[in-house]
Amino acid sequence: MLGKDEVRLRTLRSMVAAFTNELVAKERKPNEMLNDEDVLIVISRLAKQRKDSINQFKKGNRQDLVKAEEAELAILETYLPKMMNRSEVEKIARLKKEGSSINDATKKGALMSALMKELKGKADGTLVKEVVDSLF
Repeated sequence: MLGKDEVRLRTLRSMVAAFTNELVAKERKPNEMLNDEDVLIVISRLAKQRKDSINQFKKGNRQDLVKAEEAELAILETYLPKMMNRSEVEKIARLKKEGSSINDATKKGALMSALMKELKGKADGTLVKEVVDSLF
């Protein structure tokens, strides 16, 4: 790239490689196009990988690698839709819990499943799980 932004270039190249891998995994030709939903799934997967790497590098006390992964994550997040915050997820979860009459913790999985179907691509699964756990 002309701007010499190596982090952005590395991130974009990894995205293109992931898109090609997704096409091959779906038994399609590498020069075909992915639809918007598949693109968002791939970018979300890459972002999740960066978050996992950041956690592992923090545990290993490797701040240099943490900074590099955080920079790539910031670039990836620019291509993803804005995620819901905790209060928005809590509001929807409470309404869903009241509407479905799930009162005991043994049915927590059913509530989680219903919420994830509704909030797919709008909220982080880890956050949804935390909210559901806090309701019981």
